[in-house]
Amino acid sequence: MVAGPNNPGMELDLAWIQAVKVNLPAVKRRAETLGTRRTVKQQWQAAWLLRAVTCIDLTTLSGDDTPSNTSRLALKAARPIRNDIIEAMDVEGLKITCGAVCVYPSRVKETVEFLAKYGASQIPVAAVATGFPSGQYSLDTRLQEIRMAVEAGAREIDIVINRTLALQHNWEELYKEVVAMKEACGDAHMKAILAIGELGTMENVYKASLVCMMAGSDFIKTSTGKEGVNAILPVGLVMCRAIRDYYERTGFVVGFKPAGGIRTAKDCLVWLILIKEELGDAWLNNHLFRIGASGLLTDIERQLFHWVTGRYAAAHELAMS
Repeated sequence: MVAGPNNPGMELDLAWIQAVKVNLPAVKRRAETLGTRRTVKQQWQAAWLLRAVTCIDLTTLSGDDTPSNTSRLALKAARPIRNDIIEAMDVEGLKITCGAVCVYPSRVKETVEFLAKYGASQIPVAAVATGFPSGQYSLDTRLQEIRMAVEAGAREIDIVINRTLALQHNWEELYKEVVAMKEACGDAHMKAILAIGELGTMENVYKASLVCMMAGSDFIKTSTGKEGVNAILPVGLVMCRAIRDYYERTGFVVGFKPAGGIRTAKDCLVWLILIKEELGDAWLNNHLFRIGASGLLTDIERQLFHWVTGRYAAAHELAMS
């Protein structure tokens, strides 16, 4: 098993896609057991939460983003947990940072500069692209947006797929578009956002996952965070099973990123359990697992503060993310 994604893609296999069947009641039953039969407590929970911090794509995707927002986000990604908490836990040597900072393409250049200023150039900047969040733009426009984001310094590109093609089951055209997007990314990792809240069925989610992986996506991602339904466990289970199926058939490794609606430490622990049980320990790192979130980090830091001090911090005691 390699440390990171290793997915050159493959020819579109329509027979594989058309054979997909999803047992929805079984998916729901399995998802309901996650976080109930097994859980982690005390120092093990604290350790899992530190791991979760390293897997966060710290995100701001607001219409009123300014350099002040991205500066604050970059600093928080570089130093996500208060120094006194880190020292009390005796984990200074781990050099905990977030997995990436995720912004709009127009904010990439300044975010790269802010990360360098804060001594965290190793943290990649991820840019949403291809007409985020709707994807309702011409293909030429979407490809140019990718190229401009990469040129500005983005090392990861979160594309959105054309949901119309998925809903029409036009898998050939969807495959061609994602292949073109992967080529436009160059050396940058590509995460394909399925926008599962707009795909209609779990079978469409599974099929779209397969198409994106066949086209060379390095990660598949649940949502833009702008849909009515975003990251929910049944969908995560279906996408993880698709990743596992793809790996077992091809030997190619693809990462997974849930995004949208994951706001509490308790929520993120259940997602870590899902990854451990469905994909295995090899996926439990920020090379193959990311959580797209903005407010989540604050709650994780609050829980770690409680672990260290025995009380919960007031809002003004923790830096904003």
